[in-house]
Amino acid sequence: MTRRIVMVAACPYPVPQGSQVLIRDTAQALHEAGHDIRLVVYGHGAGEAGDGFAVHRSWKLPGYRATSSGPSLLKPVADALLVSMLRRTVRDQRPEVIHAHNYEGLLVALASRARPLVYHAHNAMADELPWYFPGQAWARRFGAWLDRTFPRRADHVLVPHPALAEYLVSNGCEAGQVSVIPPSADPGDFAQPAYDEAPAEVLYTGNLDAYQNLGLLEEAMRAVRDAEPDARLLVATAAPNPGGRLHAAEAVSSAGMTAPREALARDVIVVCPRVSWSGYPIKILNAMAAGRPVIACRSAAGPITDGIDGVIVPDNDARALAEAILRLRRDRSLREYLGTAARETIRTQHRRALLVRRIETVYEMVCGRAESLPE
Repeated sequence: MTRRIVMVAACPYPVPQGSQVLIRDTAQALHEAGHDIRLVVYGHGAGEAGDGFAVHRSWKLPGYRATSSGPSLLKPVADALLVSMLRRTVRDQRPEVIHAHNYEGLLVALASRARPLVYHAHNAMADELPWYFPGQAWARRFGAWLDRTFPRRADHVLVPHPALAEYLVSNGCEAGQVSVIPPSADPGDFAQPAYDEAPAEVLYTGNLDAYQNLGLLEEAMRAVRDAEPDARLLVATAAPNPGGRLHAAEAVSSAGMTAPREALARDVIVVCPRVSWSGYPIKILNAMAAGRPVIACRSAAGPITDGIDGVIVPDNDARALAEAILRLRRDRSLREYLGTAARETIRTQHRRALLVRRIETVYEMVCGRAESLPE
């Protein structure tokens, strides 16, 4: 059964960053399955959406054009404008489900009072908020309060991995209220990978926010360059001046939505230095779909199986990270083996058809409960 769905995401759109890519891919997959998808977002983004589904934008807030994640002074104002746009869209479109992405999207949806409400959790605030306020004990306590207070108010919660499901259940959600649905990717979106005999370049993709733990990558690259001075660190990001914010890095793409795809067409080793446990790095999924070997820290390794379709190193171990980079740089056959296996992992375990079927099951469940309520 096809449904009328209004998605809401309190963020600029489109932007070539993990959360927005997950939002776009989820909306696009459901749209292609025949559902009427309306995405409600901020009034600005990094270019035009160019998607098949409808995008409803709130009023552009003068002076606010930020595309990075995290708190800012104008963000609450942008969220208030989004509440108004969501109420208008719900009134005009009469959706059967509100599908809210990330915490701010959940808060906007709760403020609009529209139901039934599916909350698509991207992380836990007790894990992520302290990265924006380092050394501030209140940030973790406030994040934990948010985690206890708001997710359970949704009719159903989608999470990308079991650890986040267990955490939210321990913080007030009912076990039957939470479904684990990993994000999807499509190897067909990327060129067939090619590999060179020359040592591979190192690639980081995504934003440059604190929770990405980029200091670890800088430390590892210093060790790599001590051994191989010509080693290059490439960065594909929409953030301005990446070379000034990530030491000795070379920007290789613009802010366009195809930029990460173009960077992944090169013979590269993708490194994800994150140790924040609650999210799901979409950059890893995309790199694997592109057939590229990925090195990730244990707490944020996503779908990687160590030594099978990628490499996992201990959290915050710069030496282990540098050694893994050097090993893959020097071994073309190992890069090809891991990249080929990674592409197959995405093809078999992260197909968009699986994502759609799992989300449709949740929609049917929450709509069925709503329809059974007395008038």
